Amino acid sequence: MSQIITFFRDSYDELVHKVTWSKYGELSNSSILVLVSSLIFALLIGFIDFAFDNLVSWFYKEF
Repeated sequence: MSQIITFFRDSYDELVHKVTWSKYGELSNSSILVLVSSLIFALLIGFIDFAFDNLVSWFYKEF
């Protein structure tokens, strides 16, 4: 039981004193970067899917 208490005490101490937390501005900028890059990636994959679907549909209509 004492090992569990020691574990939680050490974990709390590390989170409070040793972990470097990012500032709000850094988190905001990172979040915006992730959202924009995800949107660009989703549009790119959607365009490739649309083009491939049209190509395969054309191919099956011809043969």
